[in-house]
Amino acid sequence: MEAIQEQKTAEIQNLKKLAREAKNWRMKKRYDAVRLSLEKYTYTEIARILDITYQTVSIYVKAYKESGIEGLTMNYSPGRTKKLTDEQEQSLYNCISTKLPKDVGFKPFVNWTAHLVCEWVLKEFGVQFSERGMRNIFTRLQLSYTRPTYVLKKADPIKQEAFKDEFEHIKKD
Repeated sequence: MEAIQEQKTAEIQNLKKLAREAKNWRMKKRYDAVRLSLEKYTYTEIARILDITYQTVSIYVKAYKESGIEGLTMNYSPGRTKKLTDEQEQSLYNCISTKLPKDVGFKPFVNWTAHLVCEWVLKEFGVQFSERGMRNIFTRLQLSYTRPTYVLKKADPIKQEAFKDEFEHIKKD
């Protein structure tokens, strides 16, 4: 009986040490949940102390009982699946890098914008994107994106200065 108590005390000390050394707060909570369970706290008390759910405590303790410390290691979720397949992304990359919008049916346009690419993807693949989502794809495909800026080549500098002066005068009134 005393050997079992010593083993439990060693486990508790090991879990305390692991929790102190844990760089990830989620792993620290896992170690603490199991340690508190070994110290005879109820799952409800552990959940309240660590601000996690009863079910989460149960999952951690069960994983520890089945696999030991290794059972507490976290598996990272892969995230949301991509809307476009790798082949579709490659086709998109090829289209943007080798063709102009007017070449693929957007007659008056010469430069690709996120909005135009969204329209092209919807037309080609039937998948709808926001402009922000499309810019994320540009980043993933290592395409640089700059917002277009417009410069009027034939603007009259004298008229522009006159407008600025008149505008300042209107603002003051």
